[in-house]
Amino acid sequence: MNPDLVKLIELQKIDSQVIEKRKEIEAIPLQIKKLRKKVSEVEDRFKKAKAKAEEIEKKRRQKEIELQEAIERINKLKDRTSEIKTNEEYQAHLKEIEKAEKKKFLIEDDILYLMEEAERVDGEIKKVREEIEREKGQILSEERDLQERMKILEAEVSQLLTQRQGIVKDLDTSLYNAYMELLENGNGVAVAEARDEVCQGCYMSIPPQLFVELKTKDEIFTCPQCGRFLYRSDAR
Repeated sequence: MNPDLVKLIELQKIDSQVIEKRKEIEAIPLQIKKLRKKVSEVEDRFKKAKAKAEEIEKKRRQKEIELQEAIERINKLKDRTSEIKTNEEYQAHLKEIEKAEKKKFLIEDDILYLMEEAERVDGEIKKVREEIEREKGQILSEERDLQERMKILEAEVSQLLTQRQGIVKDLDTSLYNAYMELLENGNGVAVAEARDEVCQGCYMSIPPQLFVELKTKDEIFTCPQCGRFLYRSDAR
């Protein structure tokens, strides 16, 4: 196999690894952002639950004021009972007391409902608080792992780039420039294997004669369809 083609194949292997590792590196900040968003979403639920609890407490206090007013009104009405002279006035007075007591009962029902609702919301607040702590602990651990993974990937990329420099310095400049143009325009693939008379870069058929020459001739050939450098794995 042509020595320069061997270098191009090795260069492609390195660049493929670099491309994949850089993609993973670029994805890590997004993964971290998603993790933090999960915590933010749980914290929003906590804030809403707290606001709901405060709203219920405010309503309960208002209802207790109304209850106290209703009780005072009933007591005043009952105190006036002895002052009533006629049966007609007495019956009307009893209805007024009954109406006031019904209102009192409704207020008491409202307070009972608000107390039950407050208990439910308090339980939700406790649950969400525990979830926040759990999520924060888990996410902190995952974020540390991702940061560590990024460091490892960056070190691996640095090592690959050093290897790459060693190959590039021995390549003809025009050949390297052609390779880089193909790499940029060929979705990260400038050198492709020819297998069963098919270019594995564009998956188009290549002439049978070219497929034979890839093995028998010590030259650098390109795919007539996509222009990528071609090689056969069984070539020597």
